[in-house]
Amino acid sequence: MLGIGIVGLPNVGKSTLFNAITKAQVEAANYPFATIDKNVGMVPVPDGRLIALRDLYTKGDRVPPVIPTTVEFVDIAGLVKGASQGEGLGNQFLANIREVSAIAHVVRCFDDDNVIHVANKVDPLADIETINVELALADIQSLENRLSKLRRSAKGSKEDAMALENSEAMIAKLSQGIPARLTDIELPSDFNLLTAKPVIYVCNVSENDILKGNAYVEQVKALAAQEHSEVVMISAKIEGELGELGDEEALEFLHDLGLQEPGLNRLIKKGYAILNLITYLTSGEKEVRAWTVTRGAKAPQAAGVIHTDFERGFIRAEVIAWDKLVEAGNIPNAKSKGWVRTEGKEYVVQDGDVIHFLFNV
Repeated sequence: MLGIGIVGLPNVGKSTLFNAITKAQVEAANYPFATIDKNVGMVPVPDGRLIALRDLYTKGDRVPPVIPTTVEFVDIAGLVKGASQGEGLGNQFLANIREVSAIAHVVRCFDDDNVIHVANKVDPLADIETINVELALADIQSLENRLSKLRRSAKGSKEDAMALENSEAMIAKLSQGIPARLTDIELPSDFNLLTAKPVIYVCNVSENDILKGNAYVEQVKALAAQEHSEVVMISAKIEGELGELGDEEALEFLHDLGLQEPGLNRLIKKGYAILNLITYLTSGEKEVRAWTVTRGAKAPQAAGVIHTDFERGFIRAEVIAWDKLVEAGNIPNAKSKGWVRTEGKEYVVQDGDVIHFLFNV
């Protein structure tokens, strides 16, 4: 499961984006704190490879179902300066960020006198700094809460002594404005620091700037390059309009704008990249399905995503690249061409592999 938390200051387009990509009815009002609950939307990951494979197994009216993998988007209410101290809606939303794998930080990169800004000016770098400071302060508070216990346990545990030393070093870095993800300080995974999560900056631009961007976007890109973060440019307004259209109308609308795909697709791809994820596929007359694994996963681990029995009783895997299967037309033809490989436990799964697992339990 890929969980992406959508954060940002009030009125930057977070809830509009969330409404569009999930077709959910989150209140998107022109004032701070319109979103007062955590909102979760499950979104299928668009993948044209699934359709191509489905067509191979379609016989007359018998069309196998397509089951894409999904992304969980979490809309987290607008943070403001002082959120780590309980200002605005405060810590309950900082806690929600801890539940996700990555952060999509929506940044306002458009001018519009009709949409108020919480700071009464459009300044994406200042907005980013406000959020980053609040996340860092929350992390400092979280670490400081652990220090007294670690100081006691460190006397009898080398592991806790290291955790204490690293916690103090991390507090120093965070106090200097350096997020955990940009340090080489190692802390136990259960510390779950907010600033350790990878970030995608989502530049929300006007419809007129969606192709080439603007000066605000260039500022964000420069910052992201320094942080080794990702950037995706979207127009929440366009995404909202797409959500109201059928598939064919939406595609025509995109092409009229000079776009190849919706912003949602670009955001998902950035999410996959930043979390080091890939997709492998299974296909047959019963269903065509996508599965998500971490890049570098070996065949037994990938089998375990389907069912733990598959991993426990793994024997071997029959593997073919999806495009070679489409070119062959079916598995027998692919086998006759020598395109289906037999792989063992050490095989590293590749993005777009179509895999049939053999197991025994």
